[in-house]
Amino acid sequence: MGHVTRTPAGTWRANWRSPTGRQKAKTFPTRREASRFLAEVEAAKTRGLYIDPHAGRLRFAVFARRWEASRVVEATTAAATRSKLRARLVPYWGDWPVNKIDHLAVQEWVNQLSRELTPSSVASYLGTFSTVMKSAVRARIVAVNPAEGVQLPARRKSAKDERTITLDDLVNKLLPAIPDDYRALPATAAGAGLRWGECLGLRWADVDLGDQVLTVQRVLIEVRGQVAVKPYPKSKAGRRMVPLAPFLLDALTEHRELTEATARDPVFNGPDGGHLLRGNFRRRIWRPALVRAGIFGRIVVLDHDGYRACWQDEHREEQCAEFSTEREAVAHIVAHAHGGLRFHDLRHCYATWLVSRGLPVNAVQHVMGHEQPSTTLNLYTHAPTDYYDTIRRALADTADYPLTFEINNNAENDVGSERNRVDQGR
Repeated sequence: MGHVTRTPAGTWRANWRSPTGRQKAKTFPTRREASRFLAEVEAAKTRGLYIDPHAGRLRFAVFARRWEASRVVEATTAAATRSKLRARLVPYWGDWPVNKIDHLAVQEWVNQLSRELTPSSVASYLGTFSTVMKSAVRARIVAVNPAEGVQLPARRKSAKDERTITLDDLVNKLLPAIPDDYRALPATAAGAGLRWGECLGLRWADVDLGDQVLTVQRVLIEVRGQVAVKPYPKSKAGRRMVPLAPFLLDALTEHRELTEATARDPVFNGPDGGHLLRGNFRRRIWRPALVRAGIFGRIVVLDHDGYRACWQDEHREEQCAEFSTEREAVAHIVAHAHGGLRFHDLRHCYATWLVSRGLPVNAVQHVMGHEQPSTTLNLYTHAPTDYYDTIRRALADTADYPLTFEINNNAENDVGSERNRVDQGR
């Protein structure tokens, strides 16, 4: 049991032992306050809810480093967390004692972030901060997580969030605009629904051109320009077999003819035979191809041997400039245009095409490698861009018109019956 003693300065010291047996003490101006605190400490020890009142003095930056070092996560997850801590969390919270961070302070921080970042980014930063504070609760440093119940800004989808193209535009516009050496890569994402890392993890032994099927069983992960092979996909459901779409079969067949690879060789390599880096592909291959295909910005040939490049800036306002060569016009749009179809959007397109053509959701879930069908429906399917004609065809049948006539006749009969009942009542 603890006890209260008087100090030479005239204050009162509460003395107790922690659950580990270490002697602890805290000073109060009155004996009543010291006794009340000591009773709370003993009750917390009995219920197993003891929190060391001195542990919360630990600075957030120090605890965050300990928390980060204790985690066992994928390299990509660790890199993303490190980036968030370095960019926003430690600069703001680093000098705060952990036990001084309260709910209102976190809400004020979130409100400040909302004025600078998108709602999804704010949610991501708060999620990481909340995870750190949950660990502080489990470590008995603080009693509650101050991030619980914090209100996030509303996340509303805008038109630019729905980035899908039709299958016809993919086959006839986008793929022809991609250089021969790289055409099969986006075709694999769009024709089999594979993620970037799953595409690069393919070996020719995983591709059966005869049976027209490929097997996903490993991925490549990229962290700060360093690429490593992970011998298993994102989840258990990610290890799967996917049938090849006809245009994908053609693209892979042509790609195989361009390479002299063995069964153990990767299907997709960089220009020097090494790993293909995502940022380089996006800047040098992907976005220029979108421009040439007329999907991202537009280029107009001028009468006086020039080219006009037009694009949308971050405020979705059109900007234009003239250049002497088409290459300069394409490069300028790539560097300055905002938004545009992302490589990962091809995976969204794949799911949207399958669902809109009537495939059962559980079948689409399987080939997408999702654990839950709700993921397939909520995140990876969108309204197809050509659905207007589908709706018109669905409502074009005039066979329903007689039904309207019968309903009207029945309504008239009901009215007549009601009149007869009223007359009889009179």
